[in-house]
Amino acid sequence: MSRGLALVTGASGAIGPAVVAELQRTGYQVRTLSRQGRVTDVAGVDERAGDVTRTADVRAAVSGASVVIHLAALLHQLGPAVVDLEREYDAVNVGGTATVAREAVAAGVGRLVYLSTIAVYGPTGGAVADERTVPRPDTPYGRTKLAGERLVLDASRDGRPIGVVLRAAAAYGPRVKGNYRTLAEAIARGRYVPIGRGANRRTVVHEHDLARAVALAAEHPQAGGRIFNVSDGCVHRLAEIVAVMHQAAGRRASRLHLPVSLASAAVRIGDAVTKVSGLRLPLSRRTLDKYLEDVAVDATLVQRDLGFVPEMTLDRGWRDAMAAVIRHLAA
Repeated sequence: MSRGLALVTGASGAIGPAVVAELQRTGYQVRTLSRQGRVTDVAGVDERAGDVTRTADVRAAVSGASVVIHLAALLHQLGPAVVDLEREYDAVNVGGTATVAREAVAAGVGRLVYLSTIAVYGPTGGAVADERTVPRPDTPYGRTKLAGERLVLDASRDGRPIGVVLRAAAAYGPRVKGNYRTLAEAIARGRYVPIGRGANRRTVVHEHDLARAVALAAEHPQAGGRIFNVSDGCVHRLAEIVAVMHQAAGRRASRLHLPVSLASAAVRIGDAVTKVSGLRLPLSRRTLDKYLEDVAVDATLVQRDLGFVPEMTLDRGWRDAMAAVIRHLAA
């Protein structure tokens, strides 16, 4: 028996196909709204081309939906170009979310699930952040995702909140993107050189589990109006993640590492070259800081209150992800 129609925005992203497949598995009919139109290989999906910043596109897509899963966003980026993207971050992550929330309420949607990010916490000063931690985002991405959260949590139907916010840890899987994609490809090619000893903490979640959390939030009666961190339930050291990735790729991890002081000196020179010449070098101050950042997030609330149980261990998850990366590099 069908649970009704679920609209998924931004299904062309890294976790979109997993979310679509999980919603179908749990009994939803699925419609997607994406700039690309056709975005998945999953059969039986009503795929529509459109933009979340255009009211007409969203209004048409949300018609008849009982649930909306809002994944569409301008994602985290590094480098000087970020400053130039400030208006686009606001337009997509704030303006687009406002449009989705408004049209969801107008259409009588019962649940609006918003995929946010632990980047909204910003620097935590060595503390383990949980849902009670006051967010202090330090990037345009984190700032605009936090603004989007507030819009979703304000959405209500008959005086009851319909919005749920999931603050996702760094997501990975066969379609891994961003910094972890770069790291995975370097390891797969045998070109990874560790910087420092990797003692900084990281929080991650496999796309399989994140999609399961999304589907759970779409239907759980206790989820409305609340915020939940989502991770694999553990806090890892970077060195642990890197070791598991090497093992999954069949590579031997290097016993040597580049001292942070030398990497910092190289970055200073590289940033100076970039400033003078305009050339973008692989390692910059922003990318080095991102590599060395310490992120520790507690995600027990979603397990305790919604009954979410992660299924993908770090070993199993990276075997899945690295196999896909290696296949892509060999193609």
